[in-house]
Amino acid sequence: MNFLKMVFLPITAPIKFIQENFKTFFFLAIMFYIFSNSDATNIQKPNLYKIDLVGPIMIADDVLERIEKAKKDKSVKGVLLNVNSPGGAVAPSVEIAYAIKELNKIKPVVVYASGVIASGSYYSAIWANKIIANPGSMVGSIGVIMQGANVSELMKKIGVKTQTVKVGEYKEAGTPTRSWTKSEKAELEKVINDTYDMFITDVSTARGLKKEDHKLYADAHIFTSRQAKEVGLIDEVATISKAKSDLMKLSNVSKPVWNKEDKFDKFMEKLVSQTVSQLSIHFNGLKAY
Repeated sequence: MNFLKMVFLPITAPIKFIQENFKTFFFLAIMFYIFSNSDATNIQKPNLYKIDLVGPIMIADDVLERIEKAKKDKSVKGVLLNVNSPGGAVAPSVEIAYAIKELNKIKPVVVYASGVIASGSYYSAIWANKIIANPGSMVGSIGVIMQGANVSELMKKIGVKTQTVKVGEYKEAGTPTRSWTKSEKAELEKVINDTYDMFITDVSTARGLKKEDHKLYADAHIFTSRQAKEVGLIDEVATISKAKSDLMKLSNVSKPVWNKEDKFDKFMEKLVSQTVSQLSIHFNGLKAY
């Protein structure tokens, strides 16, 4: 037995040592990862800041926080907003749009459409200095929609009835338990039409377009990048390298140092964002999709 122990000692001793000092090894591994991924650009303060607007827009807190950080950081001279989103809820889309408008008063902003820039996500981008779209991007879909299911037939089949006590004729407008009345539809259309008017007013003002021509560039039309440029929704059809180059010129930056996100934090934020978006998307509400 002692002989076998001596034979396997070169193997068992290191394993035992690692087991007894696992926490220390784990900590050292993390520190090694951090420092091995550090370089001169991580030490230097970033002078250009990239913000991603990806996926359905249901909450804006994270993007607004990043915009505010870039706004307050004096070392940051310009911001690139990378967009790949089909749109989303109206309110957070408007929040982002006006945060970009405020940021643009202090430092230049270039928007790059890396995939889809439509409806609410396009709204978010309108106040940038320039909007550049990837040649394969889809642009536009400027419109507003409110949807709701009618589950009355399903409720009959499973034997469920609703009971309602309300004050106000339109308090039940948008209910999923029955068909909407004509007056309820008219009430909801008032909201839709006013929101659409706000949308095209801001787009026409920001992009220098005529509001009365909204049927050409809005009206929920979907455009390729080239078509979007023809109607004035974007400034250029190009790749991200052009977007970065233009931002450098606007920011007077000759040696760019971009911000770098922690990979684990980015993964967790993306996971939480996607979960919230998937849950939120199933609920009724006013959306700019």
